[in-house]
Amino acid sequence: MKKIIFSFFASLYSMVLLAQDEKKIDVNINTNGGSNWYASPWVWVVGAAVFILLLVALTRGGNRRD
Repeated sequence: MKKIIFSFFASLYSMVLLAQDEKKIDVNINTNGGSNWYASPWVWVVGAAVFILLLVALTRGGNRRD
């Protein structure tokens, strides 16, 4: 008897879930807009160059001999 009741409620539950899928969702994604500053390759090149210069300056600064 429990299996019959469980099967009935399971099928009723699945019908309720399928009935909620009727709403159509329209998603509009615009990718042709303005680009972000970090999307340009030259920004990454300049950033890498500055990082390397700072790294070299910090590592070579402690090697001075009098």
